[in-house]
Amino acid sequence: EWETPSIVEVFELRNGYTPSKAIDAFWEGGTIPWFRMEDIRENGGILHDAIQHITPLGVKGNGLFEKNSIILSTTATIGVHAMLIVDSLANQRFTNLKIRKSLSNRLLRDYFFYYLFVIDDYCKATTKTSTFPAVSMELLKNCHVVFPLVQEQQAIVDYLDKKCSEIDNVISAQQKHIALLQELKQSVITH
Repeated sequence: EWETPSIVEVFELRNGYTPSKAIDAFWEGGTIPWFRMEDIRENGGILHDAIQHITPLGVKGNGLFEKNSIILSTTATIGVHAMLIVDSLANQRFTNLKIRKSLSNRLLRDYFFYYLFVIDDYCKATTKTSTFPAVSMELLKNCHVVFPLVQEQQAIVDYLDKKCSEIDNVISAQQKHIALLQELKQSVITH
């Protein structure tokens, strides 16, 4: 009973953009988060706030990307995604994916956040290059996604949350161990 619709059947897709930097009114005193790849590098895959902000005057006609939607890098650094926890915008390197209202009661946002790691790999494999790497939007739109019943989606999310947390704890412990070894190395060199 698992469904396999295409991405365009599951998500509303919108491209990000950069308001003109030449117009100060789009940027000065801005309060709307405007995400770039640097935000993901600095804050990870769950985005609460951005390094840069724009004003309401910098927002185009389609409005903001809604909170609980996802941005996917489709140019330059391909196959990186993040969850938006606030209404915001992102630059043109990102495509916003918002679950269609008709599917919102059958699809868990967190399930698709994890599933997008599969889509990330698909994007990397189907990248075309001209002046810079870009995902073929036609191929992306027609890419099929797989989703089970909500209960199974939740079980998958719970399992991945638990396993990822365990791995993050091991990484943190190893990073502390590396820091201590760096201190020991410095101490030996100093001695």
